[in-house]
Amino acid sequence: LSTLENAIRKLDKETRTRFKETFDKLNTNLKERFPQLFGGGHAYLELTGEDLLQTGVTIMARPPGKRNSTIHLLSGGEKALTAVALVFSIFDLNPAPFCILDEVDAPLDDANVGRFSDMVVKMSEDVQFIIITHNKITMEISHHLLGVTMNEPGVSRLVSVDVDEAVEMAAIA
Repeated sequence: LSTLENAIRKLDKETRTRFKETFDKLNTNLKERFPQLFGGGHAYLELTGEDLLQTGVTIMARPPGKRNSTIHLLSGGEKALTAVALVFSIFDLNPAPFCILDEVDAPLDDANVGRFSDMVVKMSEDVQFIIITHNKITMEISHHLLGVTMNEPGVSRLVSVDVDEAVEMAAIA
């Protein structure tokens, strides 16, 4: 029984250590990503309790010109951009080969879409993005577009465009 208790204590200690290290790195990344996406301001993660094995995490954010608040008090666009900052901060910790984003730019104004697009372009050196969007600014950064159209009810059609090839063809014409 004491061997089992010692093993549990050792695992708990290791879990606390790894959680705290990961939390601190993620918090550092978020503090860098947030102002890049918002053009200023700051954000950080805050633990809601003392026990690292039981605590929750709150996102505190202050977009430029606003007061510091939890994510719940932000507008839809601010929430979306804060979530993107968090997702991209997680990617910095443990990069994946690709990232799928579904209309994350929908609630954003053009200035925020521009900063979002700039970050996607920069990150696309290491990560392949699949982005579902209706936003023309986001589409402009794409190398390949896939569109779904419906010419007649109930019949979908896939349209594929290699943007680089289309630009070359347009230059020749």
